[in-house]
Amino acid sequence: MSELNVKTVGGNGTFDEVIVKASPEVQALARVARELLAEVMPGITEVPWARQKIAGYGVGPKKMSEHFCYLAPFKNHLNFGFMYGAHLPDPENLLEGSGADLRHVKIRSLTDLEQPALRQLVEDASRTLPKLQ
Repeated sequence: MSELNVKTVGGNGTFDEVIVKASPEVQALARVARELLAEVMPGITEVPWARQKIAGYGVGPKKMSEHFCYLAPFKNHLNFGFMYGAHLPDPENLLEGSGADLRHVKIRSLTDLEQPALRQLVEDASRTLPKLQ
């Protein structure tokens, strides 16, 4: 596999440390999700928080002003989260959650990651960062 175009800064660990305790299946999903993020936004900034088991992504290290999404591994799925998902168009109703801003998509298979609607959410989120408005 070629090197991802991801710039890792800050946090308290590495991406591998974020996903190390997840099942091999969820680890594989997390790696593919990370590749999708790097494809949509080459040079994306990644901030891995190993202790919290989450990695944030955006244009800089600041979570709520520079990140547009996050990856969080769970026992049987990966949360592909969006910092301002409540404000994104979601015609396929992929987003879950009830917070004022945060929404996520539960990823349980590679098929989930290959949905054009998920990629569209990532593209829309990457263009609607508060810092970029």
